[in-house]
Amino acid sequence: MAAKKIKVTLVKSVIGTKQDHRATVRGLGLRKLNSSAELVDTPEVRGMIQKVAYLVKVEG
Repeated sequence: MAAKKIKVTLVKSVIGTKQDHRATVRGLGLRKLNSSAELVDTPEVRGMIQKVAYLVKVEG
């Protein structure tokens, strides 16, 4: 059975945010504004998304 995927999109700029939040966004594979990444839905990825929830949009 294939692992469930979620799509994460950076919708707010990381300028002015904490350094560890910027690192988390990079760890999710997001670079520029409106860039997206397809990630496997794991507890680790969910925790990263929760940390920077005010910067990203999650689908599916």
